[in-house]
Amino acid sequence: MSEWIFPDWPAPAGVAAAITTRRGGFSAAPFDTFNLGDHVGDDLENVSRNRTLLRHYLDLDLEPFWLHQVHGCTVADCGSDGAPLEADASVSTTPGLACAVLTADCLPILLCNRSASRVAAVHAGWRGLAAGVVEAALDRFGEPGGEIIAWLGPAIGPQAFEVGAEVRERFMALDSGHREAFTPGRPGHWMADIYALARRILAGRRLGFVGGGDYCTVSDADRFFSYRRDGATGRMASLVWLVR
Repeated sequence: MSEWIFPDWPAPAGVAAAITTRRGGFSAAPFDTFNLGDHVGDDLENVSRNRTLLRHYLDLDLEPFWLHQVHGCTVADCGSDGAPLEADASVSTTPGLACAVLTADCLPILLCNRSASRVAAVHAGWRGLAAGVVEAALDRFGEPGGEIIAWLGPAIGPQAFEVGAEVRERFMALDSGHREAFTPGRPGHWMADIYALARRILAGRRLGFVGGGDYCTVSDADRFFSYRRDGATGRMASLVWLVR
């Protein structure tokens, strides 16, 4: 679908990825129109229709592996039976079974290895980043960072992401180098660059490639849902899968 985003990254031929925007679906305001979140108050019939349309556009035989995201650091294995698992990342080694995360300001990170044998999707809000969700997902590859590539999807931009001093202090306690991701805001607050935080974490693992990270969900209301901007809103999906 022309409105969607397809990562510009050196993924091997056996890997595919896509990020939806808010355009092209069935949901009514304030979830208009391509909402894929079934937990935001939207008509579930419209969500189901949108998810069916997603599979059609991406030519997916299998339903993407949806998660119950909780801002933690648990990584789920795609294909696990039962209701959506409480996790904020998933890993797939099954061709055609897509990892998927839902966002509306938090940072989606897509990962794959150069051998096209494993992919992962990560839901990385600031709490997940601080908890180690990125490192937990990378650990599931079991190979050197140079064999892994990453792409950072649409998230809240640094000019819109105001946080309290306690958020900065938490990251500084993890790595003093995170100071570069924060600039002073109003008294007692800081403007945070979630892309810079993620890039520093990924740099620590010496990944082979890190791309993306030049969006702002808050300022681009035409393309993106934003919880911080709108409150009641839909969710976009970021997906990565091994091609059958």
